[in-house]
Amino acid sequence: MNLVFSLLTPDMDRRGFACGEAGLDAYLQKQAGQDMRRGFATVIAARESSRPEKVIGFYSLAAASVLLDALPEATVRKMPRYPSVPAIRLGRLAVIQKMQGRHVGSLLVWDAMRRCCRNELAWAVMLVDAKSDRLAAFYEKFLFRRFSDRDCSLWISRRQVEHMLAR
Repeated sequence: MNLVFSLLTPDMDRRGFACGEAGLDAYLQKQAGQDMRRGFATVIAARESSRPEKVIGFYSLAAASVLLDALPEATVRKMPRYPSVPAIRLGRLAVIQKMQGRHVGSLLVWDAMRRCCRNELAWAVMLVDAKSDRLAAFYEKFLFRRFSDRDCSLWISRRQVEHMLAR
């Protein structure tokens, strides 16, 4: 399976997208394009090179910030003393049901990390809000760590992402 990752465009077929989570299906089908046009999110689509018109997975990225005191002290010591630090939020991420279990979700996360590191936007932390403990555990495989006061909200430092990508 050879996948292509690119910005979501209006000509991509997303009508039949079904990941098993109605909210994510509806987002891709009805709202993702509007969020991109209005500057609220960047949506990246995954497609098989043999069927480039058909979206099989996607994720969204958006600028964010995180309060400095929400991060562990060891991390805070290495950062400037601003009230908050710039972040990128890895938002919605979904894969069509028939492709689940084939590591497409993992490839979407790796693509997001690579894309964020190539971006000229300054950021110190990548954030993700998982919908469940099971999904939070999925992100922990990529070294995301849970915030101490929010079980399904996770973060990873840019330095960690860059280190993983350099391997």
